[in-house]
Amino acid sequence: MHTNALKILRERGFVEWSSHNEELEEHFMKDMVTGYIGFDPSADSLHVGNLVAIMGLAWLQRLGHRPIAIAGGGTGRIGDPSGKSAERNLLSEEQILHNVSCIAEQLKHFLNFESGENSALLVNNNDWLKKENYIEFLRDTGKYFSVSFLVNREYVRSRVLDPDKSITYTELSYILLQAFDYNHLYNEYGCTLQMGGNDQQVNIIAGMDLARKKSGGQCYGITFPLLLNAQGQKFGKSESGAVYLSPKRTSVYKFYQFWINVDDKDLEKLYKLFTFRELDEIKALLEEHAKAPHLRKAQKELAWEMTCRVHGEEAAKRVLDASAVLFGETNIKDAPADVLETLAAEIPCAEADLAETNGVTDLLVLSGACDSKGNAKKKIKEGGAYLNGEKIADAGRLVAEEDLLAGRYIQLNVGKKDFRLLKFK
Repeated sequence: MHTNALKILRERGFVEWSSHNEELEEHFMKDMVTGYIGFDPSADSLHVGNLVAIMGLAWLQRLGHRPIAIAGGGTGRIGDPSGKSAERNLLSEEQILHNVSCIAEQLKHFLNFESGENSALLVNNNDWLKKENYIEFLRDTGKYFSVSFLVNREYVRSRVLDPDKSITYTELSYILLQAFDYNHLYNEYGCTLQMGGNDQQVNIIAGMDLARKKSGGQCYGITFPLLLNAQGQKFGKSESGAVYLSPKRTSVYKFYQFWINVDDKDLEKLYKLFTFRELDEIKALLEEHAKAPHLRKAQKELAWEMTCRVHGEEAAKRVLDASAVLFGETNIKDAPADVLETLAAEIPCAEADLAETNGVTDLLVLSGACDSKGNAKKKIKEGGAYLNGEKIADAGRLVAEEDLLAGRYIQLNVGKKDFRLLKFK
């Protein structure tokens, strides 16, 4: 007897729509189900918005079933037009291969590709799509798709009917390629389930139909809900744009802070979707959090858990310590060099030479904390300027080597929140 994964996925908020509900539940109970999700390699990193899909696969594996992740090296050369108002920029094959390799590394933080009966598989659909002969593809696959089915898609109609927009034959063919993937995975790996965002429902149904008509296979589909935050905005965005899993695109510190700043109203669904905690444990944590929400206990635990999973415990510890310094929970004088380096990448940081500039008024100007020496002297006189967390009492104070943190930094701030670092050569 296997786990009824559909029931658990529903309880945790993953399921927006599912096909053949009773049959799919029975399938989960009787068999080890192989299910797949495709990931678009249009960038060299996945982002927080992809986490519902990633965790959907991770939960499938955790419940004893087998996940397949498709890196769309073939379909990525065209781009999925679903939900798009204009044609995507086409990437070179080299760019796509690079992006696929980056995505593969990120998926390893969530899925076990190493061992076990239900070890995850990572496949690239370019491996089979590039072998297809165009005439054979039209004859063997295209014949199963009516033109009316294709043009009745909402994203197609909206672009066909708008005189300022258009849709290319290339984009129109995408749904055939994705359906071909499902049929290929059914025949090659016994894959009977495709999952994806709710904008993929028609594509999934097309794949199910193709597998049934072409291979006689009974296949199923699940779509995930569009995840919105408490403000009704698409989850995974920050003021600076999408929050990526790659530290080259979104720093580890900013990734951590993204979770720290989530709204209390979003906590329950985020814990259900993005952690493996039992529902009773989540309920108890949120009840404890509600007693003192200003302490942000639940956000802190979520931020720690997500940052450890995506970036590793060492990096998470570094940003946790940096955050504690920045918010006054830890004295900056106690911060090690790696924490100061993390801060230097996140708050305004200027370089200086102690042999040339060592007066605090000059350094306040150099750091950008004050716009002039006169303003710097005024702030010091008012008691609002700080060096390494201590109030500057004398505008004539000089910074010496013993003031340097980790041998090369000082922190300056005017007021409680305008933090600046100076890095000395």
